[in-house]
Amino acid sequence: MRESATGAVMAGPRPVVLSGPSGAGKSTLLKMLMKEFNGLFGFSVSHTTRKPRPGEVNGKDYHYVSREVMQAGISNGEFIEHAEFSGNLYGTSKAAVQEVQARNLICILDIEMQGVKSIKKTDLNPIYISIQPPSMDILEKRLRDRKTESEESLQKRLRAASVDLEISKEPGLFDVVIVNDNLDDAYRELKGALIEEIQTVQGSTKA
Repeated sequence: MRESATGAVMAGPRPVVLSGPSGAGKSTLLKMLMKEFNGLFGFSVSHTTRKPRPGEVNGKDYHYVSREVMQAGISNGEFIEHAEFSGNLYGTSKAAVQEVQARNLICILDIEMQGVKSIKKTDLNPIYISIQPPSMDILEKRLRDRKTESEESLQKRLRAASVDLEISKEPGLFDVVIVNDNLDDAYRELKGALIEEIQTVQGSTKA
């Protein structure tokens, strides 16, 4: 049963796993990608047990659920990956990926590092891309400039980012590593890594 459910995830264009610490610029790069290639990408909406931040919308930014609901889904094998971060659960459901792929869209998965390792054990076969800050100092400045974190939360994020960046050096973990020092350069690299998949979807849409 589990195998067929995972197999169904693979129908459609090859998904893209994007990983990188908060403040590395993933969201900005994703918005640029979706603006230029409107209608080709679909965002896999993750589940989380954390509370929404101001302006975030349930079902669009995340599926906000209780810990009990999420634990039940994990136990039932409904998630491709899941991880705990800063006291909250995060995860990607099979249904979220299938929903995007069923529309012949390239599914984007914004995944924590623990989740990347979990997906490596499945047959999803995505393109793995790591978005990284030029340095920890610059990452800290970006997070402080947001003014959305308490000092304790910010320090937790920085510690987690430091561990994630170390893990990301593991050979073969990522297909592409993009250091977001200059946004335009980083975007060109991201687009270059995905252009083959983009052209495939464009071709099938025209056909």
